[in-house]
Amino acid sequence: MAASTTAGPEDINRETPVPQRLLAVATRLFAERGYDRTSVQEIVEAAGVTKGALYHYFGSKDDLLHEVYARMLRLQQQRLDAVAGSDASVEERLRAAAADVVVTTIENLDDAMIFFRSMHQLSPEKYKQVRAERRRYHERFRALVEEGQRTGVFATATPADLVVDFYFGSVHHLSTWYRTDGPLTPHQVADHLADLLLRALRP
Repeated sequence: MAASTTAGPEDINRETPVPQRLLAVATRLFAERGYDRTSVQEIVEAAGVTKGALYHYFGSKDDLLHEVYARMLRLQQQRLDAVAGSDASVEERLRAAAADVVVTTIENLDDAMIFFRSMHQLSPEKYKQVRAERRRYHERFRALVEEGQRTGVFATATPADLVVDFYFGSVHHLSTWYRTDGPLTPHQVADHLADLLLRALRP
């Protein structure tokens, strides 16, 4: 599957519910211009709504920025929880989780790029909330590594924390180099990175 794209103002479906319409427009504008160079007025004009409508669903531009990332993290957390809780072997579960975070990041590349470029512009409260949400995801992922190390499936030479930090460092940089018209599909990139992780953990 290709990375998701957001529509321009002329392509916005006026039948789309207002919250989704606002998010689609905000995502496109934040990706094109940057969060700090996009005004609330530009967002509502492109979405074809009033400022009152925006503030009804999102209390501020800051709330829009937070939701751009939060919706992707919610999806990733739901999928990780499903994979981690399955009956597959720990190696199969970790590989599936490692591949999924790559695919979902590429499929929401604008969201990822916006977040890592603009995270520091969130309010202190929202920033703290996002860090807590990310920590929950990383802890569930790390638990798979720790399970494999505890049961002898994975090598224990490298602490699980470092393994996870190293892997997610690669994932977080996807938005800086991946191109939808490049030679590798999202699933091919995911397979390569997941294989690298599993090879590094073999005893």
